[in-house]
Amino acid sequence: MNLRSSLSAGIGLLSALTPLSGVAAQDRERPNIVLILADDLGYGELGCYGQEKIRTPHIDRMAREGMRFTQAYSGAPVCAPARCVLMTGVSSPYAEVRGNREVKPEGQHPLSPEIETMPMALRAVGYATGAMGKWGLGPVGSTGDPNTKGFDLFFGYNCQREAHTYFPGHLWRNDERVSLNEPKVPGHQKVQEAPAEFATGGLETFRGDVYAPNLMREEALRFLDAQVGGDSPFFLYLPFVEPHLAMQPKPELVESYPAEWDEEPYLGTRGYLPHPRPRAGYAAMITDLDAHVGAVLDHLQTLGLDENTLVIFTSDNGPTHDVGGVDTTFFASAGPLRGRKGSVYEGGLRVPMIARWPGRIEAGSETDRLVAFQDLWPTFAQISGCRVAEGCDGLGFSEAMLGEESPDEHEWLAWEFFGYGGQKAVRIGRFKGVMKQIRKGRTEIELYDLDADLGETTDIASEHPEVVARIRAIMTDQRRPEPDFPLPAFDG
Repeated sequence: MNLRSSLSAGIGLLSALTPLSGVAAQDRERPNIVLILADDLGYGELGCYGQEKIRTPHIDRMAREGMRFTQAYSGAPVCAPARCVLMTGVSSPYAEVRGNREVKPEGQHPLSPEIETMPMALRAVGYATGAMGKWGLGPVGSTGDPNTKGFDLFFGYNCQREAHTYFPGHLWRNDERVSLNEPKVPGHQKVQEAPAEFATGGLETFRGDVYAPNLMREEALRFLDAQVGGDSPFFLYLPFVEPHLAMQPKPELVESYPAEWDEEPYLGTRGYLPHPRPRAGYAAMITDLDAHVGAVLDHLQTLGLDENTLVIFTSDNGPTHDVGGVDTTFFASAGPLRGRKGSVYEGGLRVPMIARWPGRIEAGSETDRLVAFQDLWPTFAQISGCRVAEGCDGLGFSEAMLGEESPDEHEWLAWEFFGYGGQKAVRIGRFKGVMKQIRKGRTEIELYDLDADLGETTDIASEHPEVVARIRAIMTDQRRPEPDFPLPAFDG
């Protein structure tokens, strides 16, 4: 079954949920959609994915009340290209953005005018659309501005670089620059010796007056308030910034973690800001993220929106490298997976994903279906009736969420990433092929059997030449050249 027939099957599912006695009635019955995106949260950093040190009670509750995905993948191993795949439904070998690239003075490489996005499609069928968090797909006023790409309301960081501090000088409400901390707290500093306040766990030197994550969370709750009593459904996109560095968590959360975790302060020697208790600080950022998720879930319930709202939680890529004071080994941040952010090994691409829809998704359920970011738009199309743009190569998975037989699944998944020397990956069944340093002329393929070797420790390419040949053919044929992110070995 191809994408279009799969989508048609999903529309049939929508009909089963929706009374067909007029558009207004359909609008009231179609589900609301909340998509929560963490920033650099690893596969192993949630309790429901095996984390033993960091507290994530609200996200763990979401998993108990919904479905946990064990084989969910981002669209790319870093921020901007992952978000491009998410918004456009186009996998990275065909996507317009394949790496992080800044645009001065503030923003990232913008989506072009002709690119359609998921929120544009949802808005076209009557959904109110809001986004609070980090954008990263085009400066304010550009062709990639979030308002241009389908959001009625955007509030947060337009630029990824600005989001390196939790005490910025400003955020954006649509095209209005909202001043916050004057001066802002820069996200990158280092010191020769620890400030005196570090001796007692103090954080004041690297904190400001206005903590941006709180503002974005409150804006999200106000957006939900505005939907009560309306005839139209809504799509709320929450690309929260935690636990991306710099490390500036709430002091009370830092103090709630064991003092014995941290024998030495971090002085900023590996990028980002110093911190007196870096392990506790990192855990505190994830617990703060968890609190944001809990606030959204609780508010949906308080407003009576809970039962008709699909909430999906995931992360834009794997956990950060051991920079900025982070110790991902201590926390087993990638679980059993190899690699971190920026890598096309599993640790950079495989992400937690949880779906909750009371009365529709079985509580405490789990699926090992292969899903990726490009699948979210077709999935939302199945339950909302919106169109899917030509060129979208995702597959809807609403049937899998609802415990029904799925009409179509991925035969393979492919990734192309411009950064870190140029990388490609292809997954076919249990096999995963990896190619690295492409921009240096290297095109050899490593091959791993994920069923037997989830940690990608043993290259078995020499044992399966036929699988390697098929993966090479996919890497070569299933893509299009992108002049802004060239890979000469494949572009011809």
